Parts: sequence; structure tokens; C-alpha cells
Amino acid sequence: MALPAWLQPRYRKNTYLFIYYLIQFCGHSWIFTNMTVRFFSFGEDSMVDTFYAIGLVMRLCQSISLLELLHICLGIEPNHLLPRFLQLTERIIILFVVITSQEEVQEKYVVCVLFIFWNLLDMVRYTYSMLSVIGISYAVLTWLSQTLWMPIYPLCVLAEAFAIYQSLPYFESFGTYSTKLPFDLSIYFPYVLKIYLMMLFIGMYYTYSHLYSERRDVLRVCPMKKKKM
Repeated sequence: MALPAWLQPRYRKNTYLFIYYLIQFCGHSWIFTNMTVRFFSFGEDSMVDTFYAIGLVMRLCQSISLLELLHICLGIEPNHLLPRFLQLTERIIILFVVITSQEEVQEKYVVCVLFIFWNLLDMVRYTYSMLSVIGISYAVLTWLSQTLWMPIYPLCVLAEAFAIYQSLPYFESFGTYSTKLPFDLSIYFPYVLKIYLMMLFIGMYYTYSHLYSERRDVLRVCPMKKKKM
């Protein structure tokens, strides 16, 4: 006897993914709308306290996004683990380690720029993923989701690198995360950030290459699906 549709594993998986993508879309849409309204209301002054106004929701959305690594490992979401891992760790390190730990960095314009780039990419990505789960496909949205990252992702990495650069004097002054270890060893965190700064661009090259290959494959298949319909 066949199970009802709502009890089938595929149905449950798609329902879960749809709810997850919807939650993320609503969160990032709220952030982007809030930033837009604040900018038109207060002008450049709104950029200084961007983190204080929306930092909590941004951190919540980025924390929830770590579930995507679990989705990939469990086979719930069809994606490659390493590129997604690199993208998520970039944001987690910049948001939680660099920005959240230094109040002086939170007031920099680069935080507002980063949040705009991140939310633009995520609003389009989660909209595309949410509709794909329920079998809805629009050629324009597909093209946008596979193309928007091409100019914005490198700009994101440059903004992340600039945020690290601006944070270095504060990590040096306050000694945040720097610690002494046994046997006269010590961890000087600004050196760790400088090493990560180099790794950031290496990771960008790998991720960009992967996303470009994925874009080529998706856009190659998209016209075929359109003809069948």
C-alpha cells in the first residue's frame, strides 16, 4: 500500500527545505528593507549604526545558515560541501570574530556595504531555491541567481578583506583573542588574521571557479526544460 503524499520522504524533505528557505528569505528581506528605509530616512548617518540596528538578525540568519552544511552532508540539499563551507566560514569569521568582537569596527561604513552585498545575494539565492523546491522555475530568476554573484561575490571578498584590515589596529591595541600558551608560546591574533587574509583570496578563486562551472551547467539545462514545457 502506497503512503500518502504528505508521508513520503521526498515530500517531507521538500517541505522542510521550503520552510528553511522561506525563513531565510524573510530574514534577509527584512534586513535589506530595514537598511533601505533607514538610509532614505537618515542618509549616511544610518550607515554608522547599521550593526546596532540589524546586527542581531544578521547574526541569527548567518547562524541558521550553518544548517546548510548539514543538509549537504545528509544529502538533503544537492550541493558541493567545500565551496559552501568556504562561503559560510568567510561570513562567520568576519561577522562574529572580526565585527562583533570590536565595537570600533561596527561603526565603519564597510559593515553596511558588506550587509548590502550579503543580503542581495541571499535574497535572490533563497528565492530561487525556495521556488525550485516546489517545482516553480522562471528563466529570469534562474539567470539572475546564476549571474548576480559574478560581480558581487568578488566585491564581498574585497569588503571582507578591508574589514579585516581596518580591524587589525584594534586587535593589536586590545589584544583580543591573543593568548599565551605553555612553553613560552603565544598566539598573536593579528598574525592569524593576516594569514587568513591571504587564504581568503585563495578560497575566493576556488569558489568562483566552482560557481562559474555550476552556472554553465544550470544555464545549459534551463533552455531544455523550457522547451519541454
